[in-house]
Amino acid sequence: MLPPASPHPPQEERPACPTASIGKPRVEHGSRLRQWLRLCLGNAQDAADFAHGTFVRVFASRSAEALREQCCYLSASVRALMSDSFRRCATEQAYLDSLAARPEPLDIPAQTRLSILETLTAIDLALDGMGERTRQVFLAVQLEGLTYRSAGERLGVSMTTVENHMVRAMTRCLLLCKD
Repeated sequence: MLPPASPHPPQEERPACPTASIGKPRVEHGSRLRQWLRLCLGNAQDAADFAHGTFVRVFASRSAEALREQCCYLSASVRALMSDSFRRCATEQAYLDSLAARPEPLDIPAQTRLSILETLTAIDLALDGMGERTRQVFLAVQLEGLTYRSAGERLGVSMTTVENHMVRAMTRCLLLCKD
């Protein structure tokens, strides 16, 4: 008498687990990555959080199997995550400092405060990705309300150059909004 048929296909016929491609680098590099992060950050909890975020990012990109040097890719990913986190913390601290400097305290609901911080972080990211001249032109026009001609005179460039920088800046902002 034959044993009952298994509801699962034989091992070699089973489709690959979608997380299999991320499992190998996590096993191979996970502890080393957490150890390095623990040294950089000074505590195990943040190290574990950043390591997890890195592997989530790698899995989301689904490019781990195409990479020859996974360790280098993981290092670059974790540096990007740390940079984002530090930028977010610096932006939050600057926002809190500006609130504390006000003569009368503001009672801002937590949800509104979170929304403001997310917006400030997005603006900071957009500005950080612009070249110096593009950032100067963008801030002069958008923040100070200068005309293209006035911004060009102040920065010593033509109005056409100001227009070109504004196109670059607005394109960057639109691409970030799209993501």
